[in-house]
Amino acid sequence: MFRHCRTFSHYVLKSQMMYFQNQLGFFCPGLHSLMHSYLQYMKRKVKGSPAPPYNHVCQVGDPVLRSRAAAVEPGAIQGPEVQKVIKTLVKVMRKLECVGLSAPQIGVPLQILALAYPKKMLEDNSIASFEARDGCTVIFQEACESICGYSASVPRYVSVEVSGLNEKAEPVSWQASGWPARIVQHEIDHLNGVLYIDRMDSKTFINVKWEEYNE
Repeated sequence: MFRHCRTFSHYVLKSQMMYFQNQLGFFCPGLHSLMHSYLQYMKRKVKGSPAPPYNHVCQVGDPVLRSRAAAVEPGAIQGPEVQKVIKTLVKVMRKLECVGLSAPQIGVPLQILALAYPKKMLEDNSIASFEARDGCTVIFQEACESICGYSASVPRYVSVEVSGLNEKAEPVSWQASGWPARIVQHEIDHLNGVLYIDRMDSKTFINVKWEEYNE
């Protein structure tokens, strides 16, 4: 069924593209994007959309990234639903080789985050290369898996103290400084519906591959 639906929709949209090209008198690359988007839409209509937790990271524009995540009841942490979220979160984080990820980023509005600091990062807490501001925050470039391809300078506290519950519902508390502190603050922001673009210096916002476009 899906094959026939896809073939039909492909034929209709291709006919529409030919019509627009004839009317415009030239080829418009954007029409290919339109066709791709429409085919993806038909695919979701027929097969149904996947349910969170996703095996991918939600991108800016998704409402889940702007919602304040709900707290997880201690008694629910070791339950199958929350454990599935935790396992998926860790799996996606490792697949992307990133240092932190939050549940809203995989479509789940719960206050859950995962961190994976490289040993070298834990050993290097120097902030000598950072630009100090107001004596208690530092400014440095940040990126985010939910805003792929971009980065900007963001002020963060030099050190923070974090407390919560681990995957076994055990209370944990630790102090972080330097890069780990920055990463923790970035992920906690996600739990509150805040993205780094809300805190950034807008003049430093860049496409990380901007130089390639000039080659």
